[in-house]
Amino acid sequence: MLYTGNKPTAGAQPCFFFKRAKDRKETLVFRENAMKLTYLPGTTLPLKDQDDCKHLLDGIFAAGGLVLSQVTLLLGVEGYSIQNWIKRKFVSPPVAKKYSRGQFCRLAIINLLKDSLSISEIIGLLSYVNGQLDDERDDIVDDESFYEYFVMTMQASPRRTAECYEEAAQRVLADYQEPIEGGKDRLISALTVMCIAYSSSILQRQAKERIRIIQGSAVNNPVM
Repeated sequence: MLYTGNKPTAGAQPCFFFKRAKDRKETLVFRENAMKLTYLPGTTLPLKDQDDCKHLLDGIFAAGGLVLSQVTLLLGVEGYSIQNWIKRKFVSPPVAKKYSRGQFCRLAIINLLKDSLSISEIIGLLSYVNGQLDDERDDIVDDESFYEYFVMTMQASPRRTAECYEEAAQRVLADYQEPIEGGKDRLISALTVMCIAYSSSILQRQAKERIRIIQGSAVNNPVM
């Protein structure tokens, strides 16, 4: 399947277009009523305009599960990091060496948060939502939906403030049916934290890029 944003062709083999993590320039573009993401959060997949997260994932998984080499390229993460997360039971192990859509989304969530939160904080946040990470029986939301809710919340927020993220999460989860009392409130709280953390990591990278530009300018144009 040659993924170009169109519907997958039956029987075709997957071929992904991406930028390596070092070449990726994630930005947050604020428009009148929504926020534009330039990359699918936690991945190297570019987003064109307001691409639908589910549609992109449909394309990636059209041929089934992904092998480790594909996952590392799509996340911009080294294979040993993913294997370490599995060893520590942050993510369930692949079946027949293939990673499912849900596993990919769990990995993307960890990846998008790791620049602003510690791994213990990330795991604590995921456990706050779904309890034991290696037991799906106590989950209030599957990993795929959780990730899609996050992307939708980011895209639905008109400003990068906690209040706007929380209001956006409430709109995104308007039709969510909580399996246990208080489940919806947990999701809203977790999504708000995730949006703040992700925005913070991008802004921090942008600040560092500008610092490097300033430093380079100072070297090339010293003050006499």
